[in-house]
Amino acid sequence: LSFSKSLARELHKRNIEIILHLPMEPWEKLRLEQDTIMASMDDSAIRSIIKRDLLNVPYVVGVSNHMGSKATEDSATMQSVFNELKKRGLYFLDSFVSSKSICAEVSESVGLPFAKRNVFLDNEENPEYIKKQLHKLIEIAKRHGQALGIGHDRKTTLEALKEVMPEIEKQGVKFVYVSQLAR
Repeated sequence: LSFSKSLARELHKRNIEIILHLPMEPWEKLRLEQDTIMASMDDSAIRSIIKRDLLNVPYVVGVSNHMGSKATEDSATMQSVFNELKKRGLYFLDSFVSSKSICAEVSESVGLPFAKRNVFLDNEENPEYIKKQLHKLIEIAKRHGQALGIGHDRKTTLEALKEVMPEIEKQGVKFVYVSQLAR
């Protein structure tokens, strides 16, 4: 997007981890963004899109899927994506938009660091719902030693995080970057 490069530079200066949110083909018939990774694309087209996107968003350390229910279920597509990411020393965060995602298996076969979302924080743009989702995330983290939540950069999400994070940290839960969880 028009401000991606300058925003990535500014965030990098502040030691904030940059993740490329890569558009991928969903099963739903939605309006797709330019250069969406499609399951029908060949390896060369997929690599070309990734290269171009990474040039437009500097300092990327990992990639997540934007939408992608169809693409993340397709082994050949994800093999192409993951081979390119591995070559560049990046990790992949599966937004886990499909329970049929094959990303964990393919990333393991490629040897690509991988993480998967446990909780989506803001499917509803409601502060109380978001706080409830944050508490759900913390319960998972306490049971399993870690948990990964994703959400949007919406005002309600940021306000809920600002309110709940100090309370959560008092419980001994530590917030970390995704790169610290990708294996």
